[in-house]
Amino acid sequence: MFPLEELIEYRGNIYEITAAASRRAYQLSLLEDSQSEFNEDEPVSHAAQQLFQGEVKFQIES
Repeated sequence: MFPLEELIEYRGNIYEITAAASRRAYQLSLLEDSQSEFNEDEPVSHAAQQLFQGEVKFQIES
């Protein structure tokens, strides 16, 4: 399930977290193992959960 409450409470740059979630979802969709472990979650939901829980760090480079 998508972490909607965390998104609503997020105080950072919404563009950055959206770009990071999109990129991480793409990475997860390429990994067969991640899909079998989290087959109830869509890649975007799982990516967002990882970002909000701090399991995955991101940095936007300019």
